[in-house]
Amino acid sequence: MSILDRFGDIIKANINAVIDKMEDPSKMIDQYLRDMMEDLAEVKQSTAGVMAEETRTKRLVDENQAQVEKYADLSKKALLAGNEGDAKVFIAKKQEYENIGAALMTAYAQAHENAVKMRQMHDKLTKDIETLKARREMIKAKVAVAKTQQTINEATASVGKTEGAMSAFGRMEEKADRMLDEANAVAELSEQPKDEAASLEEKYAPEGSVAVDEELAQLKAKLGL
Repeated sequence: MSILDRFGDIIKANINAVIDKMEDPSKMIDQYLRDMMEDLAEVKQSTAGVMAEETRTKRLVDENQAQVEKYADLSKKALLAGNEGDAKVFIAKKQEYENIGAALMTAYAQAHENAVKMRQMHDKLTKDIETLKARREMIKAKVAVAKTQQTINEATASVGKTEGAMSAFGRMEEKADRMLDEANAVAELSEQPKDEAASLEEKYAPEGSVAVDEELAQLKAKLGL
């Protein structure tokens, strides 16, 4: 796989879309940034190599063109000097360089296209890294706020559950009071009716001390005391 194929997706990548897909941006953004820095180092090295190839190919094109112009000039001088045979030799040599030049121009065009693509990828990746660095702290701050809000939401939900438990406890307390009242009522209804005559008998019963004195007097009489 060529370097252009390996990093072709850099041109198509959307840094914002990548951030949106992160499950936990605060943790993943640093790792993604490290990965991008590694990619940038490799792209930079590869771009330098491709640009060097472009420069080398252009130099070969220029050198070849110089040879073409050289033998064209020599062929003219040979003709002016009346040496047609020499002119034919120079023209043949010029044509040889022209044929080589056509192949070199094709190679240079491809090298130039590759260099342009690599420079685009390098510049795009550099820009994305700077964007990510600029947004990193903002993203982390937003994630921290979001987590705090999530904690508040969970606490609010817990408070709601507590209120529900308190309400249920109140209902149970009311039910217990009602059960106690009903039990007391049943106990009251189960008591035996009060005998008013028996109560009055106690009122008119002779006192215990009088009966004892009478029995003592009777005993003394029998004994002649």
